[in-house]
Amino acid sequence: MPLAKRIIPCLDIDAGRVVKGVKFKNIRDAGAPAETAQRYDEDGADELVFLDITATSDGRDILLSAVREVAENVRIPLTVGGGVRNLDDFELLLRAGADKVSINSAAVAAPSLLGECSRRFGTQCVVLAIDARRKSNGGWEVVTHGGRKNSGKDVVHWASQAEAEGIGEILLTSMDSDGTLDGYDILLNAAVSKKVKTPIIASGGAGALEHLAEVFLHGGADAALAASIFHDGVFSIAEVKNYLSGCGVEMRRETA
Repeated sequence: MPLAKRIIPCLDIDAGRVVKGVKFKNIRDAGAPAETAQRYDEDGADELVFLDITATSDGRDILLSAVREVAENVRIPLTVGGGVRNLDDFELLLRAGADKVSINSAAVAAPSLLGECSRRFGTQCVVLAIDARRKSNGGWEVVTHGGRKNSGKDVVHWASQAEAEGIGEILLTSMDSDGTLDGYDILLNAAVSKKVKTPIIASGGAGALEHLAEVFLHGGADAALAASIFHDGVFSIAEVKNYLSGCGVEMRRETA
């Protein structure tokens, strides 16, 4: 039996506030983290992702106080990322209330960090975040530091390499689609899902109910992350789940 699919709202955090941009630019305010998180929990979200989007690029620690406040206001699993550099950072986030920790730039620089985290804290806690930018000659390149640095790594190859190191999930974000509301990059998600067995959280581009159905039915995603459609009240989580159920996608939590 296939596993039920998950709907995961995302809180991109900058200076202690929820923000949203387009292709990692043109950032706008979208609310207070704890209040927004609690609302999504109550609305039926399966999990929540909290990303401090400028911690790595600014060379600073993640805002632990904001993580604690969000964790205290939700009952659902919480994934936290941004500025994670080593095992100590990973442990600090778990102690602050995170159930899983997302790593991007540090893992690209030192892939063995993924295995170290997996062995110490458990594979289920380790989420590899991949920010992917389409290449002009085909394929996708891994981008780090909040979309500011090109790594030269091929996304599909990196996903396979990271899986061998030991990871529980892949948070796969299309930089080209992020915030556009034009739909997920189905080809990107399908290419990675065909290469690895690790569950994939598709991210970047959700703007219509059809987009979420497409990434599950044709992109091989195990979960769909969305921000704009929920922050702006375009759709409720219940509307999304009811629509997907009608399309034959098995959802994890019942909706009213």
